[in-house]
Amino acid sequence: AAESAGFEHQGSLGPAKGEAYRDNDRIAVNDPALADMVWQSGLSKLLSDIKIRGKAAVGLNPNIRFYRYKVGQHFGQHIDESVDLGEGKHTVYTLLVYLSGAAKTKDKSDSNNMKDSASEPIVGGETVFYGSRNRVVAEASSLYVAPAEGMALLHIHGDKCMLHEARNVSKGIKYVFRSDVVFA
Repeated sequence: AAESAGFEHQGSLGPAKGEAYRDNDRIAVNDPALADMVWQSGLSKLLSDIKIRGKAAVGLNPNIRFYRYKVGQHFGQHIDESVDLGEGKHTVYTLLVYLSGAAKTKDKSDSNNMKDSASEPIVGGETVFYGSRNRVVAEASSLYVAPAEGMALLHIHGDKCMLHEARNVSKGIKYVFRSDVVFA
């Protein structure tokens, strides 16, 4: 669906101009129904006991982003900012759901044998988090957990966000659903 809607290239001026290096494609839509559907799929239960500064998770930001990383694209080291949505609501966590990734086991009756790059396993594209002095502290890579279709990554953002990056994709196409968890 995102491919048919058309992605727009997202670039940046880079670190020399005070911006993280960014080279990927994106679609941003305001879709409260989609945000609620994803929230009700299990995230609401997962986050129901978490309180931050007396506030509870109430849903997803309806500003949904779809990212596409083709071969050679990546998003340099950066932090994700918290967003004030008004009425006492603000975002606290980034939610990434990988829409492509490690090859899924195909059953014998699967006759759909597409050979395009979107169906290839992704090589690269790992999400890496850095601690103090740019030391790698958590890495989703081929040695640990590669981006895999359906896998979700949830991490805090705003003033507690760890420096992180999306590494270069060297094979395949990495698709990601992105939203934020809203607290009120």
